[in-house]
Amino acid sequence: MVDKANHPTYLKHMSISIEKAADCLGALGNPTRLAIFRMLTRAGVEGKAVGKIQDEMQMPASTLTHHLKHLELVGLVTRAKQGTTHYCTANYAGMDDLVLFLTENCCAEGTRAASTSHLAHKLQTLN
Repeated sequence: MVDKANHPTYLKHMSISIEKAADCLGALGNPTRLAIFRMLTRAGVEGKAVGKIQDEMQMPASTLTHHLKHLELVGLVTRAKQGTTHYCTANYAGMDDLVLFLTENCCAEGTRAASTSHLAHKLQTLN
C-alpha cells in the first residue's frame, strides 16, 4: 500500500471524485464508446482523425459525434482541429485518474496478504 501522506505524486493523481468516476464508467459502459476509447488509446498522443475513426467504426458521422461528445464531457477524450481536420486523442491523465481511483484501496481492509500479487498492487507501487 502506498503511504499517501509521504507521496505527493499519488495525491496529485487522486483528484477524481466518486461522481466523476461514475460518469467516466457510465460513458465507457456503452460498447461503442468503449471501442472508440480503446481505439484512441492505441493511437497514442497523436490521436486519430475523426474521419478515420468514422471509417474504422463504420458509423454515420452524427452517431460518432454523439459518442465522442459523451467521452469528451467526462474528460476521457479531447478534440483539436488542425487545418480542416478534427483529431481526437485519449486523455491519458483522465484514464490514469480513473484507474488509480478504482485501485486506490485494493486489499486495504484485508487482514492477510494476497497469495498472488495482482495488477492493482503493482499500480500502487508505481505511483
